[in-house]
Amino acid sequence: MRTEPLRTTLPIVALICGAGLALAQQQPPAAQPAPPAEQQQTGQQTPIGKAGIEEGSAQVPSAPQGPLVNGALAVPGAPAETDTVPAKYSAKNDADDHQIIAAYTFKTLTPEQRRAIVQALKQGPAAPAGPRLKAEVGQVIPLAVQLRPVPDEVVAKVPQTKGYQYAATDTGVVLVSPATRYVAGALADE
Repeated sequence: MRTEPLRTTLPIVALICGAGLALAQQQPPAAQPAPPAEQQQTGQQTPIGKAGIEEGSAQVPSAPQGPLVNGALAVPGAPAETDTVPAKYSAKNDADDHQIIAAYTFKTLTPEQRRAIVQALKQGPAAPAGPRLKAEVGQVIPLAVQLRPVPDEVVAKVPQTKGYQYAATDTGVVLVSPATRYVAGALADE
């Protein structure tokens, strides 16, 4: 006589599952109450000299030690304000973090390079008549504003200006990325 394996194994599986559910519904054993806080503290304390020698490294230093304090090097002769200081400790780095990436091209210009760019571009051909531009780094220049390519003489003095266009403003000159028309640099008259 032949029996089907499903018919014989199904009741066995049901019996095992039922027993597992019954065990899962039982209450866990009651937990023992924790000892009072005073007893815990006194149990952890040992008289000095009886439990061994205390290590010097186990004591917490009173002042921060190490070469970095607030992200800046705290050694004699180290520069005070660098780009590696986190923005939460440096207002300059926080302002840099809020600039568009294209503005970093002109971030490292020296004051002499900035003056040379403004003088050379202000002395160039006059812009067509129209409203004077007031623009800041990150703004988009409207299509109505005519932009001119930076002359080769300026590019020879300051290579970072290669490929950029410019427009005169009330306060100086703005350098604009031609592909996006974003202001990448705003250089003031001095």
